[in-house]
Amino acid sequence: MVRIKHRYLLVNILYPDAKHSQLAPATKPGDNVPYTVQFRRPSPDQMNGGLLMRLIRDGVVELFGDYGSGKIAGSLQVVKYFSSATSTAIIRVSREHYRLVWSALTFTTRLPRPVDQPCVFQVVRVSGTIRKAEEEAIRRARLSIRRAEAAAKSSSVSIAGTASTTPTAVAAGEDDFDMIHGIEDPDEPGDMDVDDDG
Repeated sequence: MVRIKHRYLLVNILYPDAKHSQLAPATKPGDNVPYTVQFRRPSPDQMNGGLLMRLIRDGVVELFGDYGSGKIAGSLQVVKYFSSATSTAIIRVSREHYRLVWSALTFTTRLPRPVDQPCVFQVVRVSGTIRKAEEEAIRRARLSIRRAEAAAKSSSVSIAGTASTTPTAVAAGEDDFDMIHGIEDPDEPGDMDVDDDG
């Protein structure tokens, strides 16, 4: 018996906005948002798993037509996990066709109505198990918190005038190396093709 294998895509939804960009001058002291959290905002209340599924299916149809739609129809399951607070989702799709979903997300630049907001989908990890995708989401959330704290600390020091105005970065460690290099897990040991003759 052949087991159907899936891939789990860990996706961040980023919301670029001109008024929050680093190039725009800060008008109030509270407007000085650290660079590490500028685009990582909570999703609107109207954003949910159903809207995300519709967005992916429409994107695959637009890029690959009926062929792509038919390939992902049986295995696409968007809402394994969706958090509007962290704008993070875990999407399940068959191992053979996860690149179709990935490319549809890459070419998406705007959320559909009723949200109707510019966005960027960032696939940060492709994994063979949902557990690995969840662990990566937790690791990235912790890393983002550390970076935001470091940026806030450096900006408060530079406001006091005791340091330069250049924000300091978190020292690159193993977490940063993993984040920059390679986002796809090799097959898990239990994820091997096994043909059962009996």
